[in-house]
Amino acid sequence: MAESTESAQRAQYLSFSLGGAEYGVGILKVKEILQYETITRVPSTPRSVRGVINLRGAVVPVVDLGVKFGLAETEVTRLTCILIVEALLDGQPTVVGVMADAVREVIELGFDDVEPPPSFGTQVRVDFLLGMGKVGKRFVLLLDIDRVISADEKEFAEAVRDGLPEAEAPAAEDAGEAAAAAPEPAAPEAPPAP
Repeated sequence: MAESTESAQRAQYLSFSLGGAEYGVGILKVKEILQYETITRVPSTPRSVRGVINLRGAVVPVVDLGVKFGLAETEVTRLTCILIVEALLDGQPTVVGVMADAVREVIELGFDDVEPPPSFGTQVRVDFLLGMGKVGKRFVLLLDIDRVISADEKEFAEAVRDGLPEAEAPAAEDAGEAAAAAPEPAAPEAPPAP
């Protein structure tokens, strides 16, 4: 009985490196790991949104956590990958890609292995963190991915989910307004009577 209680209090995280630090995301939030592929930039997106990728026919926004955390834009190397995660945005599960320098390993942490988030000394906002996981002699910053994906990314992800990137929406509306405001063509004149 004690063994099942202990295992129930343990959680698994996928650890990855980014900007010289090690982060972890709950393994149940990670849907898959992709080798880096070309990201299509979309105009007028939040700075932290690197663009979109085509994932088996679905358009998925990709967030650069380096930019999100106030670091430099993530440099693409042979180890760079995209973690496909499912974040809850207003109670709706939304698939988003997040860039990482490299994936490290799956770690398992018990309740006693997790310290509260530090109030200083990290570039990540405290409200983005679930805590700090102790793995041997190192610490892993455990991310609350639902909070990391902010309102800006959320709006963009919703626009993508609905099939129209936010950047294209105003152009479509402007075109409709321009068409509505254009004068109607004059009716053709009747031919002269014989």
